[in-house]
Amino acid sequence: MVRKIAFGFLWLGFIIYAFFLAPPEQPGTFELIKNLSTGQWQGINPLVIALFNLMGIWPLIYSAVVFIDGRGQKIPAWLFATASFAVGMFALLPYLALREPSNQFVGQKNIFLKLLDSRVTGVLLTVVTVLLVAYGLRGGDWGSFVQEWQTNRFINVMSLDFSLLSLLFPTLLGDDMARRGWKNPQFFWLIALIPLFGPLIYLCVRPPLQEIGVESISKQPAVN
Repeated sequence: MVRKIAFGFLWLGFIIYAFFLAPPEQPGTFELIKNLSTGQWQGINPLVIALFNLMGIWPLIYSAVVFIDGRGQKIPAWLFATASFAVGMFALLPYLALREPSNQFVGQKNIFLKLLDSRVTGVLLTVVTVLLVAYGLRGGDWGSFVQEWQTNRFINVMSLDFSLLSLLFPTLLGDDMARRGWKNPQFFWLIALIPLFGPLIYLCVRPPLQEIGVESISKQPAVN
């Protein structure tokens, strides 16, 4: 219950900050988002370009865990994971608040889950992320980015969203490792403490998810 309340307050605080406390929305924000989305990047700080595209990588990282985690939940995980592609942690925080601990995967993996569970997916996401980070760091103007962060609501809230996505991934990591029978506290903390690339490394090296039939669980002896 404490966990649910904490995530609920964090979600509420994020909303209050984004709409009432963040820097004001600047003219041309819609045009900026449209240009970023359509690849018309002339005149845009490469750091902003990289950050915007990394915000598309994060939902894929979370989807590789959330869609599997959702098999053991009463709430529709797909709804929150899909919405995160548009609004990031605004959609994922309610899921983190409402979900129950789940360290077992029941049933068979469909083609979609097999794709999300594949290490190849993790490798592809890592390669794209490395290219985006290198692009942003190589050509980015940090002075301009800091100024935009201080004055532009879109840049400011997107940066905070990125930070929350990095900080809260470990809340799903423990259960995902348990579902795979992987007990390694040192590796858990290594992944948890490395922003962005920690979760990507995890997707590249985690053992494949073992399918457990409902019949197998029903035959397990009861524990008195």
